[in-house]
Amino acid sequence: MQITTNTVVSIHYTLTDTSGKIIDSSEGSEPLAYLHGRGNIIPGLEKKLEGKETGAKLSVTIPPEEAYGQHDESLIRNVSREAFKGIDDLQIGMQFQSQSEKGVEVFTITEIEGEKITIDGNHSLAGMTLAFDVEVTDVREATEEELSHGHVHGPGGHQH
Repeated sequence: MQITTNTVVSIHYTLTDTSGKIIDSSEGSEPLAYLHGRGNIIPGLEKKLEGKETGAKLSVTIPPEEAYGQHDESLIRNVSREAFKGIDDLQIGMQFQSQSEKGVEVFTITEIEGEKITIDGNHSLAGMTLAFDVEVTDVREATEEELSHGHVHGPGGHQH
């Protein structure tokens, strides 16, 4: 079966930066399962997997525009410590969610200077060219429930 929109795809992958440093890998764990064509993985990788079948192996390079976007300076903000009421022990690297007109946004604390807290809404991989080594381990039809929920259920996918 070929990978097309609304198929469930399972892949083993290794993600590296352009210098070859491993960022993430499924090695030693279950394959990653996702619902193809539903935005469950970055667009560039999804495009490269389109039409592939079980057993396919590929090495692809994905530019920032087809991954997590370019680093956007406007997503870096300084806020007052008061914005974190009820959280006494703020640490660099802590992440928080915020509701905006764009939906839920995730911000990471990148600097703490007294009462001034610097937060960054960029994904940690924004601005990076990413390299993937991928092996397609399975392709199957999605269930009605998976289609209605927009994601995979079961091993390698979402657990309800």
